[in-house]
Amino acid sequence: MSNNSINLKEDSIYSLFIKIAIPSSIGTIFQNLYSVVDSIFAGKMISDQALAAIGQIFPIYFIIIALGVGLSIGTTALIANSIGENNLNNSGNIFTQSFLLSILVALLVTFIGIYFSPSLIMFMNKDLITLDLSLRYLNIIFFGSIFIFILMSINSSLSAQGDTKSYRNVLIFSFFLNIALNPILISGKFFNYQIFSPLGIDGIAYATIISQFVGIFYLFIKLSKTLIYKYVKITIIPNIKIIKNILSQGIPASIGMMMIAVGSYILIYFVSIFGVDAIAGYTAAGRYEQLFFLPLLGLSTATVSIVGQNFGAKQFLRVLETYKKAVGVALVILSILGIIIFITSEIAMSLFTENEEVKKFGSNYLKISALMFPAFPFFFIGNATFQGLKKAIIVMYMAIMRFVFIPLVMISIIFYQFGESYMLMFYSIAFMHWAIGLSYYYFCSKKFRSILNL
Repeated sequence: MSNNSINLKEDSIYSLFIKIAIPSSIGTIFQNLYSVVDSIFAGKMISDQALAAIGQIFPIYFIIIALGVGLSIGTTALIANSIGENNLNNSGNIFTQSFLLSILVALLVTFIGIYFSPSLIMFMNKDLITLDLSLRYLNIIFFGSIFIFILMSINSSLSAQGDTKSYRNVLIFSFFLNIALNPILISGKFFNYQIFSPLGIDGIAYATIISQFVGIFYLFIKLSKTLIYKYVKITIIPNIKIIKNILSQGIPASIGMMMIAVGSYILIYFVSIFGVDAIAGYTAAGRYEQLFFLPLLGLSTATVSIVGQNFGAKQFLRVLETYKKAVGVALVILSILGIIIFITSEIAMSLFTENEEVKKFGSNYLKISALMFPAFPFFFIGNATFQGLKKAIIVMYMAIMRFVFIPLVMISIIFYQFGESYMLMFYSIAFMHWAIGLSYYYFCSKKFRSILNL
């Protein structure tokens, strides 16, 4: 893809949001529909226990995604900064080392994940049937994680140049391939002809990995047409300095993302007090809820790229302008989406299951979630701006407070003082997000001016 149509240092910021955020959001819609579709097939074609099994492993699966996204964000910020400085040779070297690093991290994740997953799942839910289903699914995902990491590594170099359309195309194609493969691999049937033994929940995992794998080749072709490609030198020799720079940005970003998984793990632990139906309802509702984050994720992607290049080019006023405009746009969009979530909460749960108790737990959570949706831009856009400024460590600290420390303490106190209440637990979390979000906005506004000397 030619990047001549996009100039992150000169084009109107609102037009860049459209050019970058919309393709990114559309792509992420289909990426998140993966998990929604997998949950639907698990609940409809296998069992409610399979639905719960896929739901309860989300925090563990998200660790893979968190590591990949963290490294990708770090790489995107560094490449964007180098392009802003007109140092294309360094941009090529950063991508090469990022690609090598993604493979090494994938191997490490596979080994650690397979070893520790059984204990983590048992801590959340001791039901042996859902444990078996969860482990069967997870082990396949871990072995195939190398394709997920490679895909994200290639995409980081494209995002840094403003190209989010290529990854969007991959995600759309992979989504439809996943839909086609799921029923075939689950049942072993093709047009009612039994061609192999049913794979059950294993088939859902295989469909996910195969769908990710095919996108690698397309993104490589797109990368070969970019400005930095001629500076990419394939090597198996690590450049310690570049890898250290990638990790200095990627590790805090990854830890910040992992805190979402840890936070989900904590919430599922408390939700499990109310039974398997509560787990199935809450996790299925979470799948639906994820779809509405996508415009915000797209804006965050655009913010990292625009801030990264303009920070490298020392256009500091444009950095601050990008942050303010992104927050304003996101507030309007998330307020509208919150209303939609509230209205559709009960209908949405019918997509996943016929179990009335599962539906009730899920729809109750969605109605409360809708109330806190407009608070999320303060976190996402602030974090994206810090990442573009190569200050990912701040994002990590915020994530630890927001997803782990405060919810754990707050829910424990509420359960101790008022008893175990599903609804009160989530109302308290909604209040927490608003309180922290407004405080974070004030902090970001001051900190950005300090970093940029404005």
